[in-house]
Amino acid sequence: MIRHIFKYVCIITILSCFTACSDFLDNAPDGELTIEMVFSDKTRTEDWLAAIYNKIPDGYYNSLRDHDAFGDDVSPSAGWEPYDWNCISKLNGNWTPSSKGGIDHFWNDLPKSIRSAYIFLENARALPAQQVYEQDAIIMKGEARFLIAYFYSLLVQSYGAIPLQTWLSNFDDSAEQLMIPQTPFDEAVEWIANELLEVSKILPASYTDNRKYGRATSISALAVRARLLLFAASPLTNGNPDYKGFVNSAGEEVFNSVESADKWKLAAKASLDLINEAHANGYKLYQEFNDDGSIDPFLSYSNAMYTEFHQGNKEIIFVRTQSEYGNYARHAIPFGLNGAGGLGVTQTLVDDFFMSNGLPAITGYTADDKPIINTQSGYTETGFADDDMIMKTQWIEGSQHAKKGQLENIVAPKGVFNMYYNREPRFYVSVLYNGAWLRIGNRESDFYTGGKDGIGAAGGPWDAPQNGYLLRKRVHPDTDVRANSYHPYRPSILFRLAEFYLSYAEALNETEPNNTTEILKYVNLVRERAGIPTYGTGADQIPVPSGQAAMRTAIHRERRVELNCEPFIRFNDIRRLKQMDLVKNKKFYVMNAAGTVKSDDPADPDAFFVRTHYFTRYFDDKNYWFPISQAEIDKNPAVKQLPGW
Repeated sequence: MIRHIFKYVCIITILSCFTACSDFLDNAPDGELTIEMVFSDKTRTEDWLAAIYNKIPDGYYNSLRDHDAFGDDVSPSAGWEPYDWNCISKLNGNWTPSSKGGIDHFWNDLPKSIRSAYIFLENARALPAQQVYEQDAIIMKGEARFLIAYFYSLLVQSYGAIPLQTWLSNFDDSAEQLMIPQTPFDEAVEWIANELLEVSKILPASYTDNRKYGRATSISALAVRARLLLFAASPLTNGNPDYKGFVNSAGEEVFNSVESADKWKLAAKASLDLINEAHANGYKLYQEFNDDGSIDPFLSYSNAMYTEFHQGNKEIIFVRTQSEYGNYARHAIPFGLNGAGGLGVTQTLVDDFFMSNGLPAITGYTADDKPIINTQSGYTETGFADDDMIMKTQWIEGSQHAKKGQLENIVAPKGVFNMYYNREPRFYVSVLYNGAWLRIGNRESDFYTGGKDGIGAAGGPWDAPQNGYLLRKRVHPDTDVRANSYHPYRPSILFRLAEFYLSYAEALNETEPNNTTEILKYVNLVRERAGIPTYGTGADQIPVPSGQAAMRTAIHRERRVELNCEPFIRFNDIRRLKQMDLVKNKKFYVMNAAGTVKSDDPADPDAFFVRTHYFTRYFDDKNYWFPISQAEIDKNPAVKQLPGW
């Protein structure tokens, strides 16, 4: 099967999106495949569809370098720039339409796969003699339609203004027919959303055959639709005056500069429709439980990333079954354990996690970038913990004394920096800080300069946590890159249910801000699974955010924490919410990775636990959209570059 897929990928790749694959194959020399030969054979037909699926983006290593590094969650080592991490140069402001690498492959690659899907729709058929029946053909064509709409959703959320081609062009079409201008944004979104809704009526909600794991379902179609409509309802593309006057080559306004409340209503309904359909078909938040029946928030949140759908993880909506999860993990694992330990997280992400009492630790920053501490939360970032932090969990990554079978375990040992003490469970699952327990290595992490995992280790400065942290989330805790390089399998989860609980709450707050009961219902489901107090008036709850603006802030923060470091989410959120100030000409502060001693004394240059300026990201307002490669514009003069580029 891999051989067949490779053959068809090669065929698709060598053709531009305006070349007729059917003509190429139909006029192939004797002995070569023709379209008729492909679609008269069950295996070749299935392989053609599999080749289109193969273009679904990898949610681990590739999305990290091409997209997710531009947000304010992950922080790859600046020393990796010579090793094909050209996102580093872009973060430094060295980004033009002629720059290589990054998400520009979307514009180059996805239209080819879209064209391949249209060829599939035109030619795939039932083959009863080969046990491909009419219903099978209908489902496969539904999958092809899903992939077309999904790829277009990725394009429109990345570039805003794209040529939306909803038909299969012919080799003898005129240049005017082939070189089409960019479609107005709202028109493109409407077509994609409608197509996904129609496809959801064709595809099954799930598959009983595990071999079909990762194929499109009615639920995944509704999820892509809901994410797209939330993006379209948000400030970037809903009444944004910045793009007024930006027209396509046909003279049409690309973006609507008049705000529409109906977009938020449509987004809310799309998320609720998905939630209801998912619930009706057995989808739910993934949870694991302690022996006393209480939710284990550590294992629930951690294993939601690793447990597969057929193993009981009904939170998963859509995955890419094959990905570079091993490469992702290797870059996040400390150098002292044979990793390339330079894939960190930002201090702002650390700051945004809640305390164990459910309150935010830091509410903002002063003009000179000092954190504004929420004194009610109990947070402090001076001194070191006097006691072990013990919680009810079977999670064994927090201490050498943690064991399965114990009702309670240490999640943060005595002596850790107080910044990391008494934080919520999602923090410990997501962030590897200096002094955290490394179960595979049977020791604490040692990020001090000159330490086992820090700057000055034999791997060079690029294989150390230059910002004082490493990424822990989505790195399977059993991964061991020493000797045998053990990488437990995990799917690349692209959509999961928790996202849409928060999407619905966000959209509903924009349309019915007084409906706090319904809004908080879904926010609280996420918080309950996370093991922190919910919002409400009960004895064990925390106060409900007062007013629409406060609720909006709370929902955005919950989303930022719950979905941290997951593919294609955080940077899209920054963009759609017009929050580029979070990364625009922004100084990023971290722990002092050059520090050699366990100290928080800001007067001591060797103190590790001191906020230190690490990196400045030179983005500006043009970065709300990815640039269209100049090479692609040269191919189609009807395409206009995005504003600012």
